[in-house]
Amino acid sequence: MSNSERTAKRGTGGRPRDPDIDRAVLDATLEILSERGYTELSIEEVTRRAGTTRPAFYRRWAGRPELALAAIATRLAVPEPPDTGCTLCDVGESFNVFLAAYRTLRPEVLSALYVDCTADPVLRGRYLDTVIEPARRSVGRTLARAAERGDLRRDADLEQLLDLVASFVYYRALFAREHLTDEESWNAIELLMRGAAADFAELLAHSEALEADHEDGQHVHLDPP
Repeated sequence: MSNSERTAKRGTGGRPRDPDIDRAVLDATLEILSERGYTELSIEEVTRRAGTTRPAFYRRWAGRPELALAAIATRLAVPEPPDTGCTLCDVGESFNVFLAAYRTLRPEVLSALYVDCTADPVLRGRYLDTVIEPARRSVGRTLARAAERGDLRRDADLEQLLDLVASFVYYRALFAREHLTDEESWNAIELLMRGAAADFAELLAHSEALEADHEDGQHVHLDPP
């Protein structure tokens, strides 16, 4: 085993890290976040549920925000966005993939955690990298492909459009009592794409034609519920 491999297997205290403890702690953290929210998350309760000790915990994480971010990261992993050639299908799927991930968390968890991270630039950056950027990159790739196909207006600002798409999810996830519903999700996509599409009616007709040809559920259903 190389020196780098040995280092990767050791925690900050120099002792080998047990991956079972990592998993148990992260699972316990997600349970508490789901049951009580971030404000009720405590190191004592996490270590008790995980069957481990505070020293073992602090060899892995510096404190509560770092722990919460590590646990949430396991829920917000965003897969590669679809590329079906159907812009509305792909945008809808990309939007709903990370919306589904956010729905696994209580809305107040993300806002309370953000408050704990804002004063520390490193923690704030880690929060953005964990909570915001994965979904943003995924949808951004979908919009970039749509632009390359000529499905978006030539003067469409992709960064601004991405901000608008993401803001619907982020605002509700951070500040509202409930996440976006499926109907609200469709309404948001339709509203934005009507303004950004070179020909929205043509994109809609394309997606409906694909749905008719593929009844096996592989394509996103974009009609309002």
